[in-house]
Amino acid sequence: MSNVTVLNVLLYGNPVGTLTLLSGDRIIFAFNKEYINDPRRPTLSLSFKDSQGNLITSLRPTQTKAPPFFSNLLPEGHMRRYLAERADLSEEREFFLLWVLGRDLPGAITIEPAEDDAWPDEASERNSEEARKAAKTNALRFSLAGVQLKFSAINETRGGLTIPASGVGGSWIVKLPSREFEGVPENEFAMMDLARRVGINVPQIQLIDVDAIRNLPEGIGKIGGKAFIIERFDRAPGSPIHIEDFAQVFGVYPHSKYKKASHRNIAEVLAAETGEADIAEFIRRLTFNTLIGNADMHLKNWSLIYPDQRSARLAPAYDFVSTIPYIQDDYAALKFSRTKRFDEFTLDELSHLAAKARLPEKAVLEVAKETVERFQQSWAAEKNNLPQPKAVTEAIDAHLKKLPIAKE
Repeated sequence: MSNVTVLNVLLYGNPVGTLTLLSGDRIIFAFNKEYINDPRRPTLSLSFKDSQGNLITSLRPTQTKAPPFFSNLLPEGHMRRYLAERADLSEEREFFLLWVLGRDLPGAITIEPAEDDAWPDEASERNSEEARKAAKTNALRFSLAGVQLKFSAINETRGGLTIPASGVGGSWIVKLPSREFEGVPENEFAMMDLARRVGINVPQIQLIDVDAIRNLPEGIGKIGGKAFIIERFDRAPGSPIHIEDFAQVFGVYPHSKYKKASHRNIAEVLAAETGEADIAEFIRRLTFNTLIGNADMHLKNWSLIYPDQRSARLAPAYDFVSTIPYIQDDYAALKFSRTKRFDEFTLDELSHLAAKARLPEKAVLEVAKETVERFQQSWAAEKNNLPQPKAVTEAIDAHLKKLPIAKE
């Protein structure tokens, strides 16, 4: 039985710090001296920068949950439960989940035991050696943050997709159909396709038959219909690209992704860390998701990417779904500036956001108006050609009639 209590944290394959399991199931993260003393160190997270841009090195331990940056690397909900069960671990003990899933996390970060090939037998709820070996074989060693069942897949040259047996190394995310809501993959494909037509930065996407996916893990049941797949923008030939979502940026745990910050706060970070193009892209996406009635654009659905390893840019778009056909909602997931109400997302609200976030008001309003115009043209031309269910089309049409910005 292994007694490892230290996990090495690597960024682009280089050690930057350690996660240590303390008594009482407490966890503490510490940067190593080499990373602290490196003047050209790659950025791990904006959450580790103070107001002067210096690295924060005095960090407090957390209880059972990992520190927020690391906790947000793990999946949520059904996906977490599924992967924890396969690895025979408690879904609450995040040190051990990071141990098992840390080889294929979002971005350029990997987490591995200080002792090579160690396995957290001490965290297992099974007593027999045979059962523990089975759990190690069954565990999918990758983590994709989110609730929906998602898997990392390899796009094969002969066509189709294969889920890697080890769960590591895929360059596409496969999102399976929902058992609760009709046509979610078709909905997401249609909204992402429409977003690209409006001028939003969208990765490669496809809609494929679930039957075309090979090596789907056991235990998820028989699923038919279509799956939505999207290329991972945190993967590139030869090297991963680091990313972090805004729950990580703000040091917020996943369960608070609908609280603690607003779209105005996101805009303030973009104004401080990025440039005009990213701010325009942010306003474009904010406007678009209001128009389609996406009430689920929470902190984890906005991300930064670090193409040069140090400087932040707004990451490509993901998780655009019209949610109003499934759950009627008049409110966005986060406040815009003063309000969450879709029908109060107006040019005046955007002017207030621009003023508070110190964005150029004229440019913000021009981008919003241009997005509305391009959306209306694309929606009118393509809504009957896109694959979303009829209920989605009807819900968006009814929603648009309530929005002043669609008429301004």
